[in-house]
Amino acid sequence: MCQLSIIIPVYNGASSITSLVEILQKELNSYSFEIILVNDGSKDNSAEKCKSLATDHSEITFINLRKNFGEFNAVMCGLNYVNGDYAVIIDDDFQNPPSEIIKLYQKAQEEDYDVVYSYYEDKQHHWMRNFGSKVINLLTTYLLKKPKDLYLSSFKLIKKDVVEEIIKCKTPHPYIDGLIFQVTNHVGKQKVVHLERKEGHSNYTVSKLLSLTLTILFGYSLIPLRLTLLAGLLSIIFSLSYMILYALNIISTWGSPIIIFMCGVILCALSLVGEYVGKGFLMHSGKPQFVIRSVVKKQ
Repeated sequence: MCQLSIIIPVYNGASSITSLVEILQKELNSYSFEIILVNDGSKDNSAEKCKSLATDHSEITFINLRKNFGEFNAVMCGLNYVNGDYAVIIDDDFQNPPSEIIKLYQKAQEEDYDVVYSYYEDKQHHWMRNFGSKVINLLTTYLLKKPKDLYLSSFKLIKKDVVEEIIKCKTPHPYIDGLIFQVTNHVGKQKVVHLERKEGHSNYTVSKLLSLTLTILFGYSLIPLRLTLLAGLLSIIFSLSYMILYALNIISTWGSPIIIFMCGVILCALSLVGEYVGKGFLMHSGKPQFVIRSVVKKQ
């Protein structure tokens, strides 16, 4: 056992991962800690860099995935190997200085939080990622019932008890923050420094934003189905009203507007149900959350 387990999902991070680990070791030298590196199908030589680090340092565990499963899946993999009292998730791009981990840990200790999210006074992300964050924040506020002023940062600290509950989820499309709010409401926040990206470019894309949005909508809430029911009820009221107006000779056309409207409602309802059924099918068909190729740890 140790105090902190630092999980780093690595994707094309060969140029930064060695320096990041060295700084982590320096900043956390007064704490007992472990570092869990999860290579998520990188296309550069990240795997070789991570393997070398794990071979040289006993506090490092390197997990090499067989393909790119996505950031949340890589983090879920890392959470399965946590031994510390708290798990800290941090990206490999240096935008979150390793020294800020101590702030999250102290906040959790002082106020007995299960989870502590970081937030930034001045975000240095690309404008598209900032826009995506606002969209996700709006969705999660209403779907997950999270506090409006809480920013769901990827840089966060999670208590081991909560980690053990989170990893029980075996869905192939996990959303870490959604799982957190299914487990606990004892959540705090801590202001930290956010730096500009020094090397490489962000992997955040419009398609990833859309995929995450769909995962949140159909994986962690029944609200879309309830909205579909509401749309169905409104369409019935609209249709009945239209029929009454036609019977009273207030309007002279009949058929086409109602048919078009009802077809639209039916198609939307079928699409929504299809999303839920599809996600359930993928989970029950055995689609893996992640597949490990190798694990390297110095004995």
